[in-house]
Amino acid sequence: MPTTFHEIPRERPLTPLLDRANTPDELRRLGEAELEILADELRQYLLYTVGQTGGHFGAGLGVIELTVALHYVFDTPDDRLVWDVGHQAYPHKILTGRREQMGSLRQKDGIAAFPRRSESEYDTFGVGHSSTSISAALGMAIAARLQNSKRKAVAVIGDGAMTAGMAFEALNHASDVGANMLVILNDNDMSISKNVGGLSNYLAKIISSRTYSNMREGSKKILSHLPGAWEIARKVEEHAKGMLVPGTLFEELGWNYVGPIDGHDLPTLLATLRNMRDLDGPQFLHVVTKKGKGFAPAEADPIGYHAITKLEPINAPAAPKQTSGPKYSSVFGQWLCDMAATDPRLVGITPAMKEGSDLVAFSERYPERYFDVAIAEQHAVTLAAGMACDGAKPVVAIYSTFLQRAYDQLIHDVAVQHLDVLFAIDRAGLVGEDGPTHAGSFDIAYLRCIPGMLVMTPSDENELRRMLTTGHLFNGPAAVRYPRGSGPNAAIEPGLEPLEIGKGIVRRHGKKTALLVFGVQLAEALKVGEVLDATVVDMRFVKPLDEALVRQLAASHELLVTIEENSVMGGAGSAVSEFLAHAGILKPVLHLGLPDYYVEHAKPAQMLAECGLDAAGIEAAIRARLAMLSA
Repeated sequence: MPTTFHEIPRERPLTPLLDRANTPDELRRLGEAELEILADELRQYLLYTVGQTGGHFGAGLGVIELTVALHYVFDTPDDRLVWDVGHQAYPHKILTGRREQMGSLRQKDGIAAFPRRSESEYDTFGVGHSSTSISAALGMAIAARLQNSKRKAVAVIGDGAMTAGMAFEALNHASDVGANMLVILNDNDMSISKNVGGLSNYLAKIISSRTYSNMREGSKKILSHLPGAWEIARKVEEHAKGMLVPGTLFEELGWNYVGPIDGHDLPTLLATLRNMRDLDGPQFLHVVTKKGKGFAPAEADPIGYHAITKLEPINAPAAPKQTSGPKYSSVFGQWLCDMAATDPRLVGITPAMKEGSDLVAFSERYPERYFDVAIAEQHAVTLAAGMACDGAKPVVAIYSTFLQRAYDQLIHDVAVQHLDVLFAIDRAGLVGEDGPTHAGSFDIAYLRCIPGMLVMTPSDENELRRMLTTGHLFNGPAAVRYPRGSGPNAAIEPGLEPLEIGKGIVRRHGKKTALLVFGVQLAEALKVGEVLDATVVDMRFVKPLDEALVRQLAASHELLVTIEENSVMGGAGSAVSEFLAHAGILKPVLHLGLPDYYVEHAKPAQMLAECGLDAAGIEAAIRARLAMLSA
């Protein structure tokens, strides 16, 4: 069984076997008896590298043995291996030629935090959001059949991803088309089954064997000719398996279910995967693992060790503390509790982001009004719509990038019916090291086109609190989008006072140039305003736009500059230009925001500088435009 480590090594560990397994081809040259030692070395090396860079942690530790077994049994990359969710894939990266690049993980110009097709031929499908693997692997299996290829398709789904409806849609379709594919459920405390032991491991080997499969199919052919005989035999088989393995659901969906087996038992994994590799039709292997396996602190606290920050050198001087306010998510969490105390209609809904969206305190104080729907964003939104139909006031706490998955529900189920649902949209804008799959780059653009939608962009912590109140009291769908991390430490008013809807505020009066800011770039814009003697406006509302203020600014300034941490195309700046065009006002407008490409992972400050959304970039862009206008 795996060795348990108690601390993260600060020095690179000795890994003689791992040094001989830089690729799966080299791994497959090792003897099977060496693999358990290799797994220990891989686990220790993963601990070391993530300690150097920071990143997702617990899920990767839990799939060490599974990763080794998959690359040992299957002929990757010819056989397609799809990971879901992507933060399980750090061990996979180490074994697929990127061991020496792990020191650049999540850093600018380094390797990505998730599988990416452009990074390696072993990354067969790009992953950021969960629950995509079965659909993708099914597509690969169908493509192989159309090409008369014998290559295999394997989906590894885990860390809660099986709770999303998309996974079950794919399971249903795969059985309908009879695809030759393998789905591996990495069950790391999803409460699908009890802990397993030797008996279920033994049964898994039997059920997965070709002998068993041939006997089952042969019996089916014989008994199918006898009236009622096959149905009786099938029910007896289901009853026997149902007492020992929890596979009835998957069997009824048309999958050959095997498991559950111990995902840290390499010999069992290898034997079972070999047996299942060449079976025809949809195959489902249920593997039970422990998140954080082999690192004692992570085993004891899998949530706390889901990800870690990089370790600082022992003798490094303490970094100077920077003055900053509370995290925006913390401001939301406090507001939610405060508003719930005054309004019994308020309910909080999250798709598996209780800690990330700071709903812990609310869940403890108001457990009967707290709903974690698991990784099921579409359901979260329509659940809120149903609640709103009958008098509740739902608040859906959701990341910007994940709300994209529920866009149809947002329009069809909430907005068309003009229901009172407030969307607290966290991680708006660039999020840093997790990269473009997790960036909230498009929410202003995809929200402002929805009729009846109230869309707000706070510039600091106090503005966030007041906008949340405004959205909660609004009659209809409302959204407040706010970034990851901390604010500028604005004084937070303790009350629950709303804002006047659709009204911006001038924060600095200047000449010639007016900066219209939608969101947290206000602090950078104020710096530029001082240098250029420009007017700086906190627009606050994307929809409804403060048209009277825009008209006034256009009449008194030579250049309008819109600033947003959102896609320029279709964003808040576009709303300003659309209004000016509709009103017949001819005025030069400079739109600053996220460019028309995916901004790669880096530190948030690096990403903002690349996009020209820091003070230096804003100033340079304005000076260039002013020079063009004066030429």
